[in-house]
Amino acid sequence: MQQGEEEPRVLVGQRKPTSFDIAQLAGVSQPTVSRALRGSPSVSAATRARIEAIAKTLNYTVDRAASNLRSGQTRTLALLLFRDPSPGRTLINPFFLGMLGSIMESCAEVGYDLLVSFQNVENNWQADYEDSHRADGLILLGYGDYADYREQLDQLVARGTHFVRWGSVTPDQPGLTIGCDNHAGALAATRHLVAQGRRRIAFLGDATDHYPEFHDRYRGYRDALAEADLPCDPALQVGAISSEEEGERAARALLARGRTFDGIMAASDLIALAAMRVLAEAGMRVPADVSVVGFDDIPAASFAHPPLTTVLQDASAAGRLLVRALLAEIAGKPRVTALLPATLVVRGSSIRP
Repeated sequence: MQQGEEEPRVLVGQRKPTSFDIAQLAGVSQPTVSRALRGSPSVSAATRARIEAIAKTLNYTVDRAASNLRSGQTRTLALLLFRDPSPGRTLINPFFLGMLGSIMESCAEVGYDLLVSFQNVENNWQADYEDSHRADGLILLGYGDYADYREQLDQLVARGTHFVRWGSVTPDQPGLTIGCDNHAGALAATRHLVAQGRRRIAFLGDATDHYPEFHDRYRGYRDALAEADLPCDPALQVGAISSEEEGERAARALLARGRTFDGIMAASDLIALAAMRVLAEAGMRVPADVSVVGFDDIPAASFAHPPLTTVLQDASAAGRLLVRALLAEIAGKPRVTALLPATLVVRGSSIRP
């Protein structure tokens, strides 16, 4: 401390210290204290350090509720996870759970709380959060029938709700959507199966506009077959949503059709892992008889027997991007848009002996 400067006085007594006390001791205005404690770059590093030191001495903590009330923001984001419809069960794709840690970390880095909620698509979730001032914006994750919730997304746009969703990135999507290049990922995966000498390749997964991400993957599969002058046999496509139960059902349906096949492109890892078990029960060897490829690269993929070849979606990068895009929307900044790459990860389930 330089000569002539007064040493900051520590308040004595039961009264809770305020930002005005800090301002008096630091010799600055109360708004400067507020900006400093929010980490605003408009406050010099030296002044911020002095204010933070005094705040620590006083055991001062920011009153988040009062601060949020003044700013008109909650400093909270709501993450809504939509469950796939299945009687009596709550099904959350592990890929989305892989995003959760990254989303939480990204929120913490910018001083936001995260409210996580499981939702049914048919619930009135579009009116429950920003409109009731529980959150400044919504992150929407989950596979569901797009035809069921498209109207609700349109309602969010009409109400001016800040939201971002993970899904198929196309020009006609309402609001802001972040996703991966599903078409390119499935194209690379099917090309890999063709390179292994597979000629009768099945697709397990929905191939309609009701599940746009799966439809994009089906288009990639179909385009790879056309590129190799291979037939796209409708009998080798079985619809399924992303669950092991659906994968098992689809694989059994494929076998029941009696059509020859030597490869499977599954629209998700959950479908692929279940299909591998069904094939084993039927006496078919993976990959000697049938090569199998999945999509997502969930943790279970690398522990399967044999380990599952799959298409990697970077869940960590996706989580960070979703938070960054939503905060940009809330701040009225230019939209953050992205189509994340999909990377083929080759493992034992597809390599032909």
